Amino acid sequence: MRPVSPDGIENPPLRIEVADSFWTRFFGLMGRRRLTEGQGLLIVPCSSIHMCFMRFAIDAVYLDREYRVIRIAAGLRPWIGLSWCPSAWAVLELPSGAARRLGLKQGSRLR
Repeated sequence: MRPVSPDGIENPPLRIEVADSFWTRFFGLMGRRRLTEGQGLLIVPCSSIHMCFMRFAIDAVYLDREYRVIRIAAGLRPWIGLSWCPSAWAVLELPSGAARRLGLKQGSRLR
């Protein structure tokens, strides 16, 4: 996947793992030690995530069916709460701060 800003500027491609079955969505990033820069987990379908059993902070990028960013929850901390976006179709979990570094914002698109 490659993030594209609303003005058409493309970022380098990301290495994305897809969680699209019951078990891969259920486990998500639980138990992992970290995500490296340029790495992410795309959970589909999904409109909410929790931070239970997480070991590191993440950015949650909520996407519609066209992979357009509709919300970004930045810096979600391990073990603290949950995050949701009822209109989302998918969530891209990235290392904390990655959404900002990639220039992602509402209206950005992933290809």
